[in-house]
Amino acid sequence: MKSSRHFVLAGILTVMMLFTAACGGSEATNGGAAGAGNSSTAVGSDTKKEAAGKVKIGVAQVVNHTSLDEAHKGFLQALKDNGYVEGDNLEIDYQNAQGDNSNAATIAQKFATGGVELILGIGTSVSQAAAKEAQDIPVLFTAVTDPIGAGLVKSMESPGGNVTGTTDLHPEAISKLMEFIKNNVKDVTAVGILANEGEQNTIVNVTQAEEALTKLGLTVHKAPVTNSSEVKQAAESLIGKVQAIYVPSDNTVVSALSAAVGVANDNKIPLFVAEKDSVKNGGVASYGFEYFDLGYTTGKMAVEILKDGKKASDIAAKFPESLDLALNLKAAAAQGFEVSDALKQEVKPDNLFE
Repeated sequence: MKSSRHFVLAGILTVMMLFTAACGGSEATNGGAAGAGNSSTAVGSDTKKEAAGKVKIGVAQVVNHTSLDEAHKGFLQALKDNGYVEGDNLEIDYQNAQGDNSNAATIAQKFATGGVELILGIGTSVSQAAAKEAQDIPVLFTAVTDPIGAGLVKSMESPGGNVTGTTDLHPEAISKLMEFIKNNVKDVTAVGILANEGEQNTIVNVTQAEEALTKLGLTVHKAPVTNSSEVKQAAESLIGKVQAIYVPSDNTVVSALSAAVGVANDNKIPLFVAEKDSVKNGGVASYGFEYFDLGYTTGKMAVEILKDGKKASDIAAKFPESLDLALNLKAAAAQGFEVSDALKQEVKPDNLFE
């Protein structure tokens, strides 16, 4: 019996030791869990810190077309090159106004109360709406033809307020293109202009083109449009009146450029455009630049604000940095525009499209 009692006692002691060890292990495990909890809390804190440091930018684009899309891409690339990566520490709230001013106002109001740290307007109307609705948030614009006339900046050198950006109108671009038309279109006496002069950016463009053409002794015929569905009919109204057609940096017309190109091709009337991207899309020629580069310059301005702490008012608005002749040989052939070997030699290889 004694032996049995010792055996039972030994068994009890063993069970107790195992139980104690298990509890100790559980405590260690819980301690580890607590440690993991602390670690998790630390990670959570880091995550919150990253989230707090995450930049949210509102991007409003007036309408879809190649040049504006390229400006958007350039803007994002500049941010990425400076450490702001979408989906990581950068959130982009992209909105498209589809050419509607009421949409532009609604988008601007959303951005003004939506916690964005900076707004980019791609096009005039969306930039104007952002400047009106978000006066306490830095606003950048790009692809705006006349930022002073649009009331976005006081001057290019000293913007004032909370708005600055980049214009897509090089001071010499329109006059050089009008001279090109005069010197290279056979027997030209009249030029048609397709435009929606309800757009602020279009007004200055058309005015400069008219002045330049008049000085060159050429007659101007304007074909007005109010929306993209009218572009084809407006272009057709110029047939028999002009020997060349000019499309300014007009969002309404450029968004339906293929319609104007079709009319030009069918009637052997060379179509000249304000944007290099429009040359790629069927225009004969332009003096222009890459909108990607314009957007990239705007993105660098955003970095100055976000990373360097500069105010928009302290950053001068900028013009395009380059101006080159672009020529589309296929479009020229389709539209009856003769391209000499000498003319080809004037165009840089990467600006010659076929």
